[in-house]
Amino acid sequence: MDFKNKVVIITGASSGIGKSCAEEFAKRGANLVLAARQFVTLCEVTADLEKRYGIKALAVQADVSKEADCEALIKQALLTFNQIDIMVNNAGLSMRALFNELDLSVLKNLMDVNFWGTVYCTKYALPEILKTKGSIIGVSSIAGYRGLPGRTGYSASKFAMNGFMEALRTEILHTGVHVMVACPGFTTSNIRVAALAKDGTSHGETSMEEGKMMSSEEVAVNIVNGIAARKRTLIMTGQGKLTVWINKLFPALADKLVFNHFTKEKNALIK
Repeated sequence: MDFKNKVVIITGASSGIGKSCAEEFAKRGANLVLAARQFVTLCEVTADLEKRYGIKALAVQADVSKEADCEALIKQALLTFNQIDIMVNNAGLSMRALFNELDLSVLKNLMDVNFWGTVYCTKYALPEILKTKGSIIGVSSIAGYRGLPGRTGYSASKFAMNGFMEALRTEILHTGVHVMVACPGFTTSNIRVAALAKDGTSHGETSMEEGKMMSSEEVAVNIVNGIAARKRTLIMTGQGKLTVWINKLFPALADKLVFNHFTKEKNALIK
């Protein structure tokens, strides 16, 4: 697939996987509409990509948990480029806390960003993507296939995203629109540093060995290649594929293996 002059919207584009996706699309000639809450950082990213790759990039400050911000994002994209080819729903928030100790506002926050952010952006982008027979992408997680301890809200929001994307794909099966769920494994990014604790504050540190994880740049290459190939589902790591497979065939075994894995993380919540 030739991405030259395609118009790509990416949420959560100021850092991590979103920023790396923006660079990968820019390398391949796409024009970009980048959204995030961190507007100054976002403007720096867009200016850098325009300078290095000769593409056009628009920065839009948006909080995807707010429907009005998502609607405005799509309107800005259309005003600037007059078309939308690819919608990458990447903005995401994580958490790390036991459900028994959790303030329920944390779960609501995760659902608002991870699930409703995807729903809002997709709702307003879909009429244009139907015209271009483009792509709608949900950047999900292995946690959307297998519930992870200490991540109840995160898992719930990603399960919800996966179900939404699957139902939408089936609804528009014969329209020519491509719908893909991309599931990175554990990825080196600031999502764990920014993960919410039981009271809704940020942890400020990671609980995992970041050096052993896939880089956001590798994830971005996989996602863009997956869009080019119009794949349905993209599970990126051997560990992720094995987890999904075991959970489907041997769910009780998966419970034990996942429990044991998370007892070994730094400052483990379960023992």
